[in-house]
Amino acid sequence: MSDDDLQTDDAADPDLIEGDDDGGMDERTGAIAGWGISIAVHAIALLLIGMVVMAAKMNEDRPPIKVVALDAPPPPPPDKNEKRDLVERPNTRIDADMPEVPNPVISNLDLPVEETSTEDPVETDTNKPKGREEAVSTSEMGGQGAFMAIGAGGGGAGAFGYRSGGGRRRAIGRFGGSRGSESAVEATLKWFAIHQSENGMWYVDQYQTNCKEGGPQCEPGGGEAGADAACTGYALLCYLGAGYDHKHMSKWRNTVKKGVDWLVSAQKADGSWGRNYENGICTMALAEAFALSGDGGLKEPSQKAVDYLLAVQTPDPAAADAAYGGLGWDYNKPNPGRMDTSVTGWCVMGLKSAKAAGLDVKNGLEGARRWLERTWKATNPGWEKLDPYGESKFPYTWSATADKTGGHDQLAPAGLVCAVFLGHQTGDVMLETMANWVMKNQLPTTFPDGKKMYYTYYNTLGIFQIGGERWDRWNAQVRDLFINAQRKDPACFNGSWDGECFKVNRLLQTAYACLCLEVYYRYLPIAAGGDGQVAVVDLQAQAGVGGLQQAVDLEAFAVP
Repeated sequence: MSDDDLQTDDAADPDLIEGDDDGGMDERTGAIAGWGISIAVHAIALLLIGMVVMAAKMNEDRPPIKVVALDAPPPPPPDKNEKRDLVERPNTRIDADMPEVPNPVISNLDLPVEETSTEDPVETDTNKPKGREEAVSTSEMGGQGAFMAIGAGGGGAGAFGYRSGGGRRRAIGRFGGSRGSESAVEATLKWFAIHQSENGMWYVDQYQTNCKEGGPQCEPGGGEAGADAACTGYALLCYLGAGYDHKHMSKWRNTVKKGVDWLVSAQKADGSWGRNYENGICTMALAEAFALSGDGGLKEPSQKAVDYLLAVQTPDPAAADAAYGGLGWDYNKPNPGRMDTSVTGWCVMGLKSAKAAGLDVKNGLEGARRWLERTWKATNPGWEKLDPYGESKFPYTWSATADKTGGHDQLAPAGLVCAVFLGHQTGDVMLETMANWVMKNQLPTTFPDGKKMYYTYYNTLGIFQIGGERWDRWNAQVRDLFINAQRKDPACFNGSWDGECFKVNRLLQTAYACLCLEVYYRYLPIAAGGDGQVAVVDLQAQAGVGGLQQAVDLEAFAVP
């Protein structure tokens, strides 16, 4: 197409030659549309500005956000001279291969240290199981998760579940423990750990050579040939009493495992470790380790230990039927002419823990009940006229053949604990009168030593079980005596107690003291239940990382 063609076409188009009315209207319409768009844009802008202003105004009342610098300097190191706190420093020598984990037992530092509430810690805790209603003493014979009790009578009975987690913390507050008592317990467990031999035992006359803390070392101990086994059992009972076993993660797991392994390796083919004194202690420790850990490998050695105790239980010379069962125990063989109260006490506690762990104790505890009753009656002529406000004693030995007592009559502490473990309830004349004698004659006014420490261990456990005003008075006087007497230096002594305890000395003195300070949660007192049935707790759920895991025969803990 040429230029001429273009010019000719343009001239022929009348719209391009002159404007008319329709073209003017299009221009006005475009102008109006532009103004509308402009107004809309400005309105949106104003709205956004208003929203920003309103948001800023709303944030004025909110607390300012704290900004933490990532390169903030670390906190200053703790003062080494600062007073010992509730939680001990991690043990860097023992269990060094273990990862650092939170303490599964002490889970809250601000525990109610002076609380005296009578609320039941099981019933008032909404964050844990209350216990299965069907798990009463005559109906729960097995299943996953275990139920166990130690005391029998007066309603409630102590469960191992109170040794760990929230149960332990609440028991401390409810029954009179304190930050100081818990700090002392943890310091003792550390002391035992750094004095343990590599093979797992606590060697009575060489334990101090294991300590690498520097400074002067503790003095060696002595005692009978079986003292090593007994002290290993005692040390393990201290860990187990605080809820530490050899299976569940904790800072003392390896320490307990080494001790348990040694105890099993030292057991003789017949199930014994030495005299019945050691046998009762070691049986108790092994049974509790089995119960708390659920370690099936401990069932056979634990049952062997029980079978040995039953084999050496003194038969009743007055019983024609051998199936009737035995009575008490002497140091070695069955001896109707001499049954030793101290030895029998540990055998009773060993069988009771074994029964709680689901082991077969046959009629051993029934026989022990007969020993207790007949020995008490022989010691207290005129017992028929006693009322709960009187006093009664218990002897060192009793002869079933002559029905006579021997030695001194200062062992109401052991009689008291046996009465608790064998089913006597608060209000019972035997239990009340022995407790009255103890409060009058054996309440310590100074830190106990030797035999007095032994009595105090039994008495603390027995009076705690009875509870009430007696326990309030006992605890108020005894607890702080122990806390204040514990050694805090030098390093090798830190966490132990001085004392000449049956020639074994420091190891034994320290174990008894520690067990006394654990009394708040080792066993729930028999007076705490009040409904005539065993207090039942699902221990596996209660303990969290720990707890019982095998079936338990609760029939042993029914009120007789």
